[in-house]
Amino acid sequence: MAPSNRSPGRNIRFSDERDQDAILGGLVQNGSVTEMNFLSMLNIVLITTSPIRVYAKATGAPVLQADTPLQLGDYIVACNDQIHVSNEIWLHRVISYSVSGRDDSFRDGIRARDGKCVISGVVNRSSPGDWTAFEAAHIFPLELENLWIDFNYGRWVDDIDDDAGISKINSCQNGILLQSTAHRMFDQYLISVNPDDNYKITVFGIDIFGFDGRVLDSVCLNPEDPHRASDQLLRWHFRQSVLANVRGAGEPIFEHDFPPGTDMMKEIREGPYAQERFERELAARFRETGGKEEGCPTKEFLMAS
Repeated sequence: MAPSNRSPGRNIRFSDERDQDAILGGLVQNGSVTEMNFLSMLNIVLITTSPIRVYAKATGAPVLQADTPLQLGDYIVACNDQIHVSNEIWLHRVISYSVSGRDDSFRDGIRARDGKCVISGVVNRSSPGDWTAFEAAHIFPLELENLWIDFNYGRWVDDIDDDAGISKINSCQNGILLQSTAHRMFDQYLISVNPDDNYKITVFGIDIFGFDGRVLDSVCLNPEDPHRASDQLLRWHFRQSVLANVRGAGEPIFEHDFPPGTDMMKEIREGPYAQERFERELAARFRETGGKEEGCPTKEFLMAS
């Protein structure tokens, strides 16, 4: 099954004043996106050398740095110089019901700190014994630990000593507790948290669960707690979500629910980002087995299968 892009359902679109028929991108407005938010998103997905001016195509009304809801419709982006769509790298994630490679301390620490889904606000009243509907989610994906190390994202974590000799990706500051549905959406960048707008939650697809416009629960943000969720990592995730959902037609939404007998590797090999997805799936499987399980497939085997 071919992955879907993110343009269906968009009720906001924007184009260059010089070529108004060419759509540069868009988004789904569920109600929480303000004019100020929209301008901030455009500054992520568009590259210019001078300030942009944005106005409604139908009325000419300008979009202002205002905390008022963005009205539905088409928008024109004007600039004295050329407008280019950003080619900033978007990092897709391995979508899995079991997060391979998590250590128990990460899971247990997130459960103890949050005790509820910090997006929906639903409390786990079955704790401490039953966490069936709740999952400890990494903000920066575990399977991209090599990039975490290369770009020194560990500098955003301060609850683990720098001299510990580990990457710190399993710090509780890189995690939040989510219900299973919210976790799946978070991993697909369909929902995110903006720490620069009072931790407002934005749903980038159709908001069928009523998450859009809520505020991240403060239980994971206590400034007195050394294990609080990192603002910098939340900001990274929000930027990735904007790149995934607002730029062009949007990035692929990958299938995660494979029926028995499905050739998962064939699905990956024939889809977009095939090489990267193979490598990340393989990394996740090696984490799960410790690379020691007899019969664990090699990258060469997977690519040839």
